[in-house]
This record gives sequence, structure tokens and C-alpha cells, in this order.
Amino acid sequence: MRKSLTTKATAAIAAAAMLTSMAGCGAETAPASTDTQQPAETTTETAETATAEATTEAAAEEAPSDEYDPYQVITDADGNPVDLGGMEIVIRDWWSGDPTEPQNEYEEAVKDYHDWLQETYNFTLTQTAMSDWGSTPTDFVDYATTGGDENYIFTLRDDPAITSAMANGLMYDLSTLDCLDFSQDKFQRNLLHEQYGKGDAIYAMFAGYSEARTGVYFNKRILTEAGIDPESIYDMQADGTWTWDKFEDLLSKVQQDKDNDGTVDIYGLTLNEGVMTTEAVFSNGGSYIDKDASGKFVYNLESPETLEALEWTVNIFDKYDAEVANPEGAEWDYYKEQFLNGQAAFLVEDEYAGCPGNFLEDMQDEIGFVMFPKGPKMNDYINVWSNNPVAIPACYDADKAWKLAFAWNLWTNAPAAEYVDYNGYLSTARNGKFDERAVDETIQMMTEKGTVAFHGMVPNLNLGSDFVWNIGPGAVVSEQVEAIRDTWKAYVDEANK
Repeated sequence: MRKSLTTKATAAIAAAAMLTSMAGCGAETAPASTDTQQPAETTTETAETATAEATTEAAAEEAPSDEYDPYQVITDADGNPVDLGGMEIVIRDWWSGDPTEPQNEYEEAVKDYHDWLQETYNFTLTQTAMSDWGSTPTDFVDYATTGGDENYIFTLRDDPAITSAMANGLMYDLSTLDCLDFSQDKFQRNLLHEQYGKGDAIYAMFAGYSEARTGVYFNKRILTEAGIDPESIYDMQADGTWTWDKFEDLLSKVQQDKDNDGTVDIYGLTLNEGVMTTEAVFSNGGSYIDKDASGKFVYNLESPETLEALEWTVNIFDKYDAEVANPEGAEWDYYKEQFLNGQAAFLVEDEYAGCPGNFLEDMQDEIGFVMFPKGPKMNDYINVWSNNPVAIPACYDADKAWKLAFAWNLWTNAPAAEYVDYNGYLSTARNGKFDERAVDETIQMMTEKGTVAFHGMVPNLNLGSDFVWNIGPGAVVSEQVEAIRDTWKAYVDEANK
């Protein structure tokens, strides 16, 4: 029998409990999914959120909750509990700090469960910042190339270097490990294994609900003064009639020259254009890069769905975007101040903005939040999910890879039956600027209605500087597409080699 838990193990448990309180309001959106201009602010928050989900977010099993028993012991061929031989497992990331004690019943349940796991299966697990955000992809490649005696599980980020690592055999094929079942709810709730799959192979995973991403905030006071019931937007979202056309109709009603001096005083919309452009494309069933059934990337910038979304987006920018009112020399994120000051009725932004510690915390007016409206080519709303991939280096042999996956898989399970469907993002959002309907309807939907994007996986393709940052007021879509068409096709061809 192994001795009682070590100090290192106790710290790991406390760290996992601490991370739960962070769940629900991060965003690394700039570099990962929309390639916007805000990496410094958003990267750390998504890292915290994704880890909270991966380690303590209580991913669900497929069995009904009344049959779910995480404490059921898994035995070897001799009927003894699987023995991991005292492995000291380290989940590497770029953000983990000092642990704190559990703050609620859920965190206590997680602590007890992780304690039992380590004791029962003879291992310890810690989560440690061993890289920074920028170096994480190359740190993985370097380690997977040279190898080592450590027992590392890597938390990565969406980056072309990881695609190259897949292609060069540096990421372990997780589909070969029978301790992982990717049909389970905890994997199906985020689809990251499909994003990082090629043919039958799977090279990365993630557990639990996906973080809510881009939606539409609205100033309830401005809407009310314009004769619009703010609750009607939630109602449209609920009954499926929240569309591009309805959004534009509201924009036209709230944009006002209040003193009739020929200058707009309240704009319909303010935003980081890159965030909206990408969400608009996916909300119409489009994408920039797709993937076929064989796992090959497909150039999709000129699909009818994508082009229609781009044209519509520029039209909205031309008519309602408050960027034209930005003072000379304003910072790229001046849109935040515009919304806080009541200069615009709507803000397209990621969900993290309304969470504790983010810029909407200073908003004086009451706000609402809904999913991005659906385009004419879509029957339902969609969110573009972006989670941190978890990978095992291919330099490890099959025995070590299996043991690492076995421990991680159990570690990310729900700690008790009542937490099988626990969504930590919702509890965190309740502490932010969101009203009740935003949490219970919108953010709940965002964690359930989503898809994954592939443009961040193509080496050399930089969505922002290549294309999206050029889609703004006055842009000519056909010219921008023509300018990048051959370059992107070459990138895709190279990636597929």
C-alpha cells in the first residue's frame, strides 16, 4: 500500500479546486480563433478557464446520473486496482499559480475525489506553469523530439506548430489507448478531438463543456429609450427568430442623431471588427478553412456561405459601426470605452468581457447578452469554440502513454453523480455583469451549440493580418479575397502534405 498523499499531491488537489472558481470567463480568442488584436488581455483568462474545465469542470459520463459512480474501482487482469507505480504526473501549462483551499461543496467533492484517485491508483498529479504562452508550442515540439524521463501531459494552444507536430509524428495517437472513449459526453461537449483528428487518428483532447465565445451585448437603457423592449431580444433568441435581419432592424432603430446636428450621437454598434467578422461567417454556415472526411484541410474562403457573410458584415460596418467616431490616435480597443459611455447600443464581443475582472465590470447601465444572430443559410445559432488541446508526446512508449491517459481521464471525470452535468462557466458568469436570462439561456446555449474552427491550424496562415483585419468599414470583399486566394491555397496544399 502506498503511503499517505505527499505534499505535492495535496498541492495538486488544492490547485484543481482553486481553478474551479476561475471557470467560465476566459478567452484566448485573439490568437486562437478570431485572430483579433487583443492577445495580451484575453490569453491568460482563457487559459485559466480551460484548465478549470479540464481539471475540475466535472465532465459527464454517458451513464444516467443515478448510475454514475466515479469511485468504482477499475481493476487489472488479476482483479487488483490498476497500479500506476507511483508515477509523478505533471500537466504542463503556462498559467498555474499557487493553490487555494476549496471554497464550496463542489470544490470539496473534487478534492476528495482526486485524493481518492491518487491513493487508489498509486500516482500523484500536479498542474504546473512550465512554459509561457508564446513558447508553449515550441516547448512541446522540443520535448517530443528529444524525449525525457518525465511523465508530462501537455496543455497546448491552437497554433500551426502543433499541426506540424501532428504531421511529423510528435503527438501520440490517443485513439489507440483503450482507456479513452471519445463517444463520452465529456468529449462530445467540445469536439476538440475532431479538430485534432486525421482519419481515424486523434492527437489531442479536452474534457467538459466549451467556454462561451462571441455574442451580442446590448444596453437596455438605450433600447428602452428607443421604444424597444430589451426582453424581446431574449424572446427572439428563445423562439428561433433572432436573425441577421432582426439584428439590423434593431440597429437602424437605435442609431440616433439626438440633437439633429447632422452627427450621430448613439451608434447602433461598436466592436472589434475581427471578432464579429469571424462569428458572422460561422453564423451563416461558412468558414475560412474546412476539413474533409479524410482529415485534409480545405480552402473555404469563397464558399457562398462565407462570401455572403463577409458582404453582410461590411454592410453592417458601413451603416452602424461607431469606429467612424473614434478620435484621432485612439487605441485599437477604443470600442470598449464607447460602449461603457453609452455611445453605442450594441457590442459584439466575447463572453469573457462581462465576467468578473473584465472591462464591462465598469458598465453603469444594465446590459443583456445573446448569441450572435443566425444567417440565412443556418437553421440554428452557432458558437465557435476554442479550447486548449491536451496532448501526450509521441516519444513515450505505449505503456507510459496509456498510464498518463488513464490518470487524466479519471481526473477529469465528475466527482459525484450530482455533478455529472455541472457547468462551472455558468456559476462564474453569475458573478459578472450578466442578467439571469443571459446566464440561464444565452451562456447555457453557447456551451451547447458550437463548432470548431480549423484556420488556426494551417501553418503560415495568419487570419488577422492576412485577411480579417482588412474587413472593416468600406472594405471591398472581392478585392480582399483575390489578394489572399493563391497564398491561402498554397498554405493549405503545403499543410496537407
